[in-house]
Amino acid sequence: MVRREFHPVVTIRTMTMPAAIAAVREAFAGLTAGEFDLPPRHAFGDSRSLVMAVHHRPTASTAVKVVSIELERDPVITGTLVYSHPGGQFVTDAVPLTTLRTGAVVGVATDLLAEEDASHLALLGAGAQAADQVRAVHAVRPLKKLVVFNRNPGKAEALLEGLRDELPDTVMDVASGAEDAVDSADVVCCATASTVPLFSCDALKERVHVNAIGSYRPVMRELPQELLATAEVVVVDQVEAALSEAGEIIRAVRSGVLRLEALVELGAALGNPPLRQGRTVFKSVGVAVQDWAVARLLA
Repeated sequence: MVRREFHPVVTIRTMTMPAAIAAVREAFAGLTAGEFDLPPRHAFGDSRSLVMAVHHRPTASTAVKVVSIELERDPVITGTLVYSHPGGQFVTDAVPLTTLRTGAVVGVATDLLAEEDASHLALLGAGAQAADQVRAVHAVRPLKKLVVFNRNPGKAEALLEGLRDELPDTVMDVASGAEDAVDSADVVCCATASTVPLFSCDALKERVHVNAIGSYRPVMRELPQELLATAEVVVVDQVEAALSEAGEIIRAVRSGVLRLEALVELGAALGNPPLRQGRTVFKSVGVAVQDWAVARLLA
């Protein structure tokens, strides 16, 4: 008889960002290989409640996450993930798992698309996702400089103060505006709930990689349309998810400045890496394979 165990609560305290990046990279390769059953996520109450589920056929394991998102609340995100496998199941807090897996997918994309010598990160947003965005980029492109812009400068200062021990050799600064922040950055990470583009395309260097993970509803936008129209490559976590949830992608495709067939899914890009040249973009709304990948490491 197979012994089955139930672990009521598991935490991710010992999880490292490099381990999460490796797990998420493998999961996206598996998604492209057809290993997952991945239904569209369910959104309720104007996307204030989300339910995400995924099943991995080779391991007969399933992850289901339920989250509540309230932009005016602290914390903004609350929720729970249940991971089930043939040997048992466990429950974990969805908040640290979500920030870790979102950081990890940015690490995967940045490693794939950013210049090898990239070392200057501009981070727009200093909310719950921000610290793991920095950790992920630093894991694949060690940072010499980090510049943060947030509408509340105090939050940006607090974020940098919390990261100083982890990044003792990184020069850190708070920018007075988003365009000042991105002006000379090699990598840009957008982690806001903005409904208008955060910067103009002209504010960017000619060779830069941009990640955008904050917007997850059609009315939200972080990126300028011109960037999507002129980027060398636009990579998304999943085309279907981007076309239903990513405001900047939806608008660019509908207006005709971005061809649908030009969108490249992350798993496919890992198997056939695009050239690192010019401006590159990674847009993520988050898919459940990321949750599964990190949860599996806890099993």
